[in-house]
Amino acid sequence: MLIPVKFRTKEDMSMSAQFDEIIRELKTLDLKNMYGKDFFLTWDKTGQELAGVFAVADALRDLRERNISTRLFDSGLGISLFRDNSTRTRFSFASACNLLGLEVQDLDEGKSQIAHGETVRETANMISFMADVIGIRDDMYIGKGHTYMKEVADAVEQGHRDGVLEQRPTLVNLQCDIDHPTQCMADALHLIHHFGGVDKLRGKKIAMTWAYSPSYGKPLSVPQGVIGLMTRFGMNVVLAHPEGYEVMPEVEEIARQNAQKSGGTFTRTNSMDEAFQDADIVYPKSWAPFAAMEKRTDLYGRGDSEGIKALEKELLAQNALHTDWECTESRMATTHGGKALYLHCLPADITGVSCQQGEVAATVFDRYRDDLYKEASYKPYIIAAMILLAQCENPVETLQRFQQEARPRRRK
Repeated sequence: MLIPVKFRTKEDMSMSAQFDEIIRELKTLDLKNMYGKDFFLTWDKTGQELAGVFAVADALRDLRERNISTRLFDSGLGISLFRDNSTRTRFSFASACNLLGLEVQDLDEGKSQIAHGETVRETANMISFMADVIGIRDDMYIGKGHTYMKEVADAVEQGHRDGVLEQRPTLVNLQCDIDHPTQCMADALHLIHHFGGVDKLRGKKIAMTWAYSPSYGKPLSVPQGVIGLMTRFGMNVVLAHPEGYEVMPEVEEIARQNAQKSGGTFTRTNSMDEAFQDADIVYPKSWAPFAAMEKRTDLYGRGDSEGIKALEKELLAQNALHTDWECTESRMATTHGGKALYLHCLPADITGVSCQQGEVAATVFDRYRDDLYKEASYKPYIIAAMILLAQCENPVETLQRFQQEARPRRRK
């Protein structure tokens, strides 16, 4: 059972009973298949492996809050490749690498030989001579992002086998076309802490709903990641969207199978009101229709930049037909006790603040602002945990060594 780490006061910084509880939890988990492996999709991992990520993330946070260094590496690189804009995930990856002692180097494809036709295999090996982790965000084109990440992983695996690379870098999916595991795992850890344990999530209703946005056609990976992960915990997961805003059918099937195994439920509705009714958690978030994302991928493959621009206009016009899909005070009042926890991966389109009409009413967003920031704060630790579990054959011994050595992270 995961023990949530409290936000600590100065009085209890020196010793941590919670750290000992986390270590006891980790000793019960089978994590051997995490070592030397990449992190692509949450549904590729066992329940114990997911629990291991949560526990290591909590342990790392506990140590840092007590000013104990968690430098796993004395040198090395974390390579970041972002093919889409990012603030939280970009800085979370950099923070995670730094927490473990790695320096981050961004790979700017426009300034590399990739722009001149360099192959994926060559690029992957050339950037990995002293790299211990590669983080990639490639989320805009269906059938491309996850495939590209696997190709990079296969290239560095081959490079290591051939003796070209002295170490095999871990690849972490920082968002692809299918899943956003670092975001959804951070969301889940936030829920575990908020409700008091992973067992307390069983039976909770979470509404993953589409919401109106006046900005671009956004990726599918957040809603897909949410339904693919939250159905693992015995939750009652509702996917809500207007007709025509379907997600990838294979991910919906994964969610259905997960719900059957966990004792939860997975349902779909075209009513935002129905999704919000008696919900314990709401996650109103815009995304582009799966069919439109497939069309965007086809246009990308043909190099049709004008076609992509025209498609974006079509998507915005389609969104504009559903401006009533907003997280409002009246809808929040229909949730469980009128106090459902509001989640968002950020940035949210806030009505009257960041846009004229958007995903969420300003009063709702303001009320949950601190909770949203706490939700985001788990992501660096989740990413660091994924890296540590892939790089350490015995993560328990590694964490205990950090605790025993108690090297100060900073001098006071």
